Amino acid sequence: MNYTDPVFSSLPRNLQFNDASPFWSNKGDNAWQLTATTMVGMQSVPGLVILYGSMVKKKWAVNSAFMALYGFAAVLLCWVLWAHNMSFGTRLCPIVGRPGFAMTPNILHRFEGYYVPKADYVYFQFVFAAITVILLAGSLLGRMNFYAWMLFVPMWLTLSYTVGAFSIWGNGFLEKHIIDYAGGFVIHLSSGVAGFTAAYWVGPRQAHDRQHFPPNNIIHMLGGAGFLWLGWTGFNGGSPFAANGIASLAILNTHVCTATSLLVWVSLDMIVYKKSSVIGAVQGMITGLVCITPGAGIVEPWAAILMGAMSGSIPWYTMMVLHKRSPFFQRVDDTLGVFHTHAVAGVLGGLLSGFFARPNLLRMMYRSNRYGPGLLYCIKDRNLSRGLRQMWFQILGALFIIAWNAVVTSLICFLISRIVDLRMKEEELDIGDDAVHGEEAYALWGDGEKTPASIRKHMRIPSIGRRQK
Repeated sequence: MNYTDPVFSSLPRNLQFNDASPFWSNKGDNAWQLTATTMVGMQSVPGLVILYGSMVKKKWAVNSAFMALYGFAAVLLCWVLWAHNMSFGTRLCPIVGRPGFAMTPNILHRFEGYYVPKADYVYFQFVFAAITVILLAGSLLGRMNFYAWMLFVPMWLTLSYTVGAFSIWGNGFLEKHIIDYAGGFVIHLSSGVAGFTAAYWVGPRQAHDRQHFPPNNIIHMLGGAGFLWLGWTGFNGGSPFAANGIASLAILNTHVCTATSLLVWVSLDMIVYKKSSVIGAVQGMITGLVCITPGAGIVEPWAAILMGAMSGSIPWYTMMVLHKRSPFFQRVDDTLGVFHTHAVAGVLGGLLSGFFARPNLLRMMYRSNRYGPGLLYCIKDRNLSRGLRQMWFQILGALFIIAWNAVVTSLICFLISRIVDLRMKEEELDIGDDAVHGEEAYALWGDGEKTPASIRKHMRIPSIGRRQK
């Protein structure tokens, strides 16, 4: 914080920081920011906790949900102690800031010409960092050693996420060039690439689990997806740090794009597979949310609809067609298809944002002319070179995030493998939650008790229709 700023230098020192509601803090904006941030936090807890715990096979429900819950808590502590300043603090080098305690007293955060309490900014950026790590976990469900995950979270946050955040959002070398309104590159592309890379190093699930991995509770899965969808109101609506027109536009665009993407994905399922899949609808919902994120407040609603159509079709093709035909994709067991729903949709959204970004909306959001405008408007204004320049920066940003996450995630997995096994033991993979945590998701034996291991081992459940002797 620069204490020589005119907004503070004209006041006595005791009036600058001793008022709980100072003149520079808009109560409406502050209230919206805290609300939006909490909505984003609820996407992870309970949203992704429920989604992951329901979308996997029954024997992995507890482990999958717990990975999300642990990630949320671990990221918070690391974020406050050192990672926030590495992402948004004083520059250490062009790609990362200096580590340090985030909540230094009497420090405010300046955001594009006005001020918000530092605690607001730390809180908001924390929930973004947390959901990035938890999304990454979707690639690793059903076989990663939980102790390895406990080490992975702080290491990846420190060495990977902070670099992407500082480079594009902080004071890094790409900050004045890349259009990434709310995290298409920083959050979704990084989680998709890192998840896919970590899945390669951890190894696949057991063959039977990989071939037969039905959700244990589709209704609960939809409940978790609902938290994710509606929580995105805060994700994109909170990014301007004000309850203004950009926030309202971002919220509308978010839901319009998501609805379009979901309907396109379901339509393609019905055309090709002759059935409408609930899981497919959730995947289409997620790709729509991801695709609109880098451009939510800076594109027109009609562009959001087009982005939704592409986010419901292109990731559908990579997941449902290309993935099944490609030996490269088949070698990596990405449990929930995070590469397709986040990496592919994130790149798509970042490139489309560079194409559709409207000039006046960019100026309203960033209060400068350093971004864009989108290639479409440059073609209209016969300034093609400027539009192509912006598209080049969008591509450069994507390449940087992909390369950094692939390399650093591999190094992290290598280091952890020297301490603990990345993958669970085969006997733990056979049993699941009970072997790993001593707990099961559903009590189905006796009066709220688990099935005793000695009985479960010798149980013989007859197939439907088979005569019992």
